[in-house]
Amino acid sequence: MIITDTHTHLYSEAFDEDRHSVIKRALQLGVSRFFIPAIDSTYTEAMLQLEKDFPEHVFLMMGLHPTHVKDNYMDELKHVEALFLKRQFYAVGEIGIDLYWDKSTLDIQKKAFQYQIKLAKRYQLPIVIHCRDAFDEIFEVLEAEMDDDLFGIFHCFTGTIEQAHKAISFNMKLGIGGVVTFKNGKIDQFLSQIDLSHIVLETDAPYLSPVPYRGKRNESAHIINVLEKLSEIYRVSKDDIAKITTQNSKDVFKI
Repeated sequence: MIITDTHTHLYSEAFDEDRHSVIKRALQLGVSRFFIPAIDSTYTEAMLQLEKDFPEHVFLMMGLHPTHVKDNYMDELKHVEALFLKRQFYAVGEIGIDLYWDKSTLDIQKKAFQYQIKLAKRYQLPIVIHCRDAFDEIFEVLEAEMDDDLFGIFHCFTGTIEQAHKAISFNMKLGIGGVVTFKNGKIDQFLSQIDLSHIVLETDAPYLSPVPYRGKRNESAHIINVLEKLSEIYRVSKDDIAKITTQNSKDVFKI
């Protein structure tokens, strides 16, 4: 059974004491593909080191996270562009809009989001979207950018069934993680109405641990709990969930 974690911040400081053990725990459970989203330039070296340590299992994205879109955002975007000129990445991400922490940066967040979508199209790469309290704003940008070159993953999807269908209409897979195991997570109530061909698994480690680890540090091994919940929801075997969602991830990332 090959399991793919399509979104895990394994370079995070939260793993500084036991990073290799965390990855080995996941590998022992069959989680052998880790897709690593970027945040900003301060994490680039740690990401590159992670890839160096686990070259067969770690696949890097590059981008500027919406919560890190500040006054210097154009400098950060130039850093992102410079890296794309130097080497291969598997997606532009994570990018998007986050209005939970700071609504005052909406204008520059939208500009950074659109800029990076255009970058993804230039390199024919998927985008990985971060959306928090910003579905309308995200959809507005996607509407403007909609064409055959736009595709990717709606990371940590927590919206309604209507928003799920709308995301899918923009050629996005839905990234499903620990929230699906929460009692108040809500997406478990309608997910079975979304075809499995639109779903990929993720952890967002070290954040959003699934039950029974909720409130503790998340890690890629805990994707097993997400997989088990989806097996219940869809009434198919865990092996089938792993197989279908890994194939979906291959369709997106082309690897």
